[in-house]
Amino acid sequence: MTSRATTLAKQVMSRCDELGQCSSEPGRITRLYLDEPMRAVHVRLSEWMHQAGLSPHVDNAGNCIGRLRSQTGEKVLLVGSHLDSVPGAGRYDGVLGVLIGVAVSEWLAGCDLPFHFDVMGFSEEEGVRFKMPYLGSAAVAGRFDPEWLLREDDKQTSMREAMASFGLSPDELESCRYTPSEVIGFVEPHLEQGPVLERLEQPVGVVTGIVGQSRLQLAFRGEAGHAGTAPMSGRRDALVAASAFVQTVRDTALSIDGLKATVGSLRVCPNASNVIPGVVELTLDVRHLADDVRRYGVDTLVDAGHSLAEAEHCTFEVLEETAQHSVNADARLMTMLSDTIKECHGGPVLLESGAGHDAAIMGQVFPMAMLFLRHPGGVSHHPDERVELNDVATAIEVLGQYVLRLASDFSQHESA
Repeated sequence: MTSRATTLAKQVMSRCDELGQCSSEPGRITRLYLDEPMRAVHVRLSEWMHQAGLSPHVDNAGNCIGRLRSQTGEKVLLVGSHLDSVPGAGRYDGVLGVLIGVAVSEWLAGCDLPFHFDVMGFSEEEGVRFKMPYLGSAAVAGRFDPEWLLREDDKQTSMREAMASFGLSPDELESCRYTPSEVIGFVEPHLEQGPVLERLEQPVGVVTGIVGQSRLQLAFRGEAGHAGTAPMSGRRDALVAASAFVQTVRDTALSIDGLKATVGSLRVCPNASNVIPGVVELTLDVRHLADDVRRYGVDTLVDAGHSLAEAEHCTFEVLEETAQHSVNADARLMTMLSDTIKECHGGPVLLESGAGHDAAIMGQVFPMAMLFLRHPGGVSHHPDERVELNDVATAIEVLGQYVLRLASDFSQHESA
């Protein structure tokens, strides 16, 4: 590991701390799509991109993108991650990958690459504000559905209104799109968000694929009533049905190898201590690397929802369902990344990603690779999220050498 990489890693860590102060909640990190803290992030990130020799701009989806311009090439290599967070987040998820991209552009100073090098700070990956993830990367990949503009946040602000208030042009989202013919590939550095690299005592690893996931909004509907006067027998308690469903979700996931299923949010109505719950709306998150297994898990749980509702004299409804297919890393990009790690550090670790990433959307359109960083403790979406300075330095050096390897390979193919 070079002293240059270590110096840049210290800078990355310091910048992660600084962006951690851009939050809508005092005392913890919460940064949502197109809120004012995101505007502050764009200002600081644009300054750092300028310092690194990148030309920054914010596109109409709210992505902050910096370009290291090639003097000889027209195609582009994309590197980066997301800038938004979940409520009460750690300071490295997403942001670390963006800032590593900026650091790599500094590491490459003086190199005239045969392609442009774009550092991507995606505006929305977590899906918190509008209950729809990957908005920024969907726009870049040409997968943004205009109907999403009608979605509203908890304050009844539509996505279209939020974009306009941020100074964006929601009717010009097509301008965000990169075409497959111009993109060499997309590489996302990211925390592993798991224990594998730590257990193997390895600083970085190569992702082979990203699991597919289904996200559902569900509702159990019964009948509200007085907690003191309604007989226990014959009640139509929506929360009782929903509670049984939560347990069924856990049991079903345990019974299917590799399946992950989670109920992460419930909204009880009327949510009063002396009223029988009449309606419970809840979320369901189902993931598996094999799409047919994931689909089987979803179908099984939806059937169970109907049965459990009927047992409590309630009804069950799927309000919304969205899905992302599993995505494999591009074989060529993955092999070259593995070879670079081998040269810089030693034998690479290959592992799948159980979490969704912008790379899952980008990989549907462009060649995709991911570099995972060791995540001490494996605690993510939490203030205790950690990363080691030396591992960040290793990632910067690996990605810098990887870009040079891609540049050499690209030049050879272009001249052939």
